[in-house]
Amino acid sequence: MKKIITENLKTIFYALVIALIIRSFFFQPFYIPSSSMEPTLLVGDRLFVSKYSYGYSKHSLPFSPSFISARLFASKPERGDVIVFKTPQDNRTDYIKRLIGLPGDEIQIINNELYLNNEKIKRKKIEILEEIYCGNQLIKVNGYEEFLPSGKKYVAVYRKDGTMINTILYKVPTDHYFFMGDNRDCSKDSRFLDSVGYVNFINLVGKARLIFYSNDKKKGNIFKFWNLTESLRFNRLLSKIK
Repeated sequence: MKKIITENLKTIFYALVIALIIRSFFFQPFYIPSSSMEPTLLVGDRLFVSKYSYGYSKHSLPFSPSFISARLFASKPERGDVIVFKTPQDNRTDYIKRLIGLPGDEIQIINNELYLNNEKIKRKKIEILEEIYCGNQLIKVNGYEEFLPSGKKYVAVYRKDGTMINTILYKVPTDHYFFMGDNRDCSKDSRFLDSVGYVNFINLVGKARLIFYSNDKKKGNIFKFWNLTESLRFNRLLSKIK
């Protein structure tokens, strides 16, 4: 009996070690709790983030141990990437946003249009997108397909009675990045210098890659299996994040 218990404990220990290695160095699952990245990411999406995309920092490991001060095997992110990062204010909270500004860039919103280094970002209006969630509230929006200078494109929405029609001019410091949510008027991001602000390269956790599960919690959850056909978003399963 003692041998069986010992073998079971060994198996559990090895499984935990393997899971820790995968989570720290390869892929980590994340859950989307807010609507700040709609329509790209919806509340209830569960996704995999690649930890190796930008190299490894202290935030790659559980509890962000302080003995790691640099970024190992560093690789620079690309403008337009959807990235999980630790907020600079507490270095603990995970946020997921889209990378808009690189070190040295200047960003500003003028009359509800995004400017990057004094150039207006090209965009095309999407007529089919008229309402979107902001928390539990449905808001009327204008949806646009935006095109970054790199060629990256994505969909962003602006509230028709927008709360951030104009912003100050943001200048991204060295080794820092500027992030925005695709749901522009429903996102706490780098525009809010007192709560998020510019994000240090060290704080990047990984690149969002794939939605492996998605459930509309307003219609049910995995424990209400009898309602799963209504709440499960089949069209989002195993979809790549752009």
